[in-house]
Amino acid sequence: MGKVRTLLVCRDCGQQLARWAGRCPGCGGWGTIEERAATEMAAGGVEVTVLVHDGDEDQRVSTGFAGVDRVLGGGLVPGSVALLAGEPGIGKSTLLLHVVANLSAAGLSCLLASGEESRGQVASRARRLGVDGASVSFVPGRELPSVVAAAHTSRPFLLAVDSVQTLRDPDSGQVPGGPAQVRSCADALVGLAKALGIAVVLTGHVTKDGDVAGPRTLEHAVDVVLTFDGDPRSGLRMLTGGKNRFGAEGEVAWLEMTARGLHEIDPSDVLVSNQLEPGAAVALPRAGRRALAVEVQALVAPTQGPPRRHVTGLDPRRFHLVAAVLERASIPVGRADLFGASAGGIRVDDPACDLALAAALASAATERPPPEASAFVGEVGLTGVVRGVAAMPARLSVARAAGIRTVFAAPGTEGIDGVRIVPVHHAKEALTWAGASRRRVERAEGVRSTDLNEQSNGRPEWAKRRSDLGF
Repeated sequence: MGKVRTLLVCRDCGQQLARWAGRCPGCGGWGTIEERAATEMAAGGVEVTVLVHDGDEDQRVSTGFAGVDRVLGGGLVPGSVALLAGEPGIGKSTLLLHVVANLSAAGLSCLLASGEESRGQVASRARRLGVDGASVSFVPGRELPSVVAAAHTSRPFLLAVDSVQTLRDPDSGQVPGGPAQVRSCADALVGLAKALGIAVVLTGHVTKDGDVAGPRTLEHAVDVVLTFDGDPRSGLRMLTGGKNRFGAEGEVAWLEMTARGLHEIDPSDVLVSNQLEPGAAVALPRAGRRALAVEVQALVAPTQGPPRRHVTGLDPRRFHLVAAVLERASIPVGRADLFGASAGGIRVDDPACDLALAAALASAATERPPPEASAFVGEVGLTGVVRGVAAMPARLSVARAAGIRTVFAAPGTEGIDGVRIVPVHHAKEALTWAGASRRRVERAEGVRSTDLNEQSNGRPEWAKRRSDLGF
């Protein structure tokens, strides 16, 4: 007869454990862990039901931020566990306090467990942000058993833990923040959320490598992973959805950090200037399923030494590719220092921005601004051919809302009311307005105009090529 396999199970909440513990991490009960045979578990009252019942659709509860609800897939789901990750000081605690206050104002009970700040510090922030903290329950978030016991007693709709790195499980013999502690605390909170139907939101710091709470420590255990980042100097913040068991991945919400806290904004209002100067062009990238109107900027500076390339917020590889294509299209950028950036400090890595980047470089090289109220959409290949991109209706709708009336795009693109499409097959066809002058070419090549005038039949080959091209 084979050996009977045994399991360690809490007799109160039914949570299974890998090893014996004096206190259940799920319900916090002392002395409730006991051994049970696997056959006993199978016949001991476990209910077996069909997979889907009528009315099993996920309930959604609004957080008070339309953008945050969209990133979550429609709102918070009872019994779900979400991880809000970001660098220290980016505003995770502020966003969490806003969400807790909004839910409390809507009549839902919330419990805030903070291990990084005392009750007085959290209350001070609430007063500074104009948040009513009288309806928000608070518990120190340093000891896991205390947090679990408070959740069992109050049964809130939302348990907000700030942060998971400060929680400590006394049964795990490691310091808070270690991989074993983080996994143990997260597992206990996940079990709590599933057993009681409490929505749990955890904040977590990222490492120097950008991983959340260490190398993939929590992503597999939670239902939703949210990344909160941005440029601390500008106040612009982006909430990006990664893993999401209740909605689409890649959605983005845009917020601005002010003295009164976080406020949702329309990114096009801060990412596009009313009047473009030479060296700037409007791109229409996508962030998740949402399109944006973003100003990309370029600077072309003549140099006598080896040319430099530096970009901020753009893909360096695509920047170099576009610059090489422009050189073949007779725009003199090869022997100059090139700098590129995106407005607002946001990260733009959509290949659909290639054509706008080419327009910005051409504008900077020739000191001529792009056509008024225009935008550029298209992926530029190594041959300079412009390829079409997906989701053009959404991009054109955003362009129209931003005041764009003309869009340069690949052939076959259908326009919408109020936006005219200029079909371009090659990148140079979208840059005919640039018309590089001879003086600008001479400055970029480092050659004086008198030197060109004195040369006739004995001109060097590169000067002859420039002349043949009409410069």
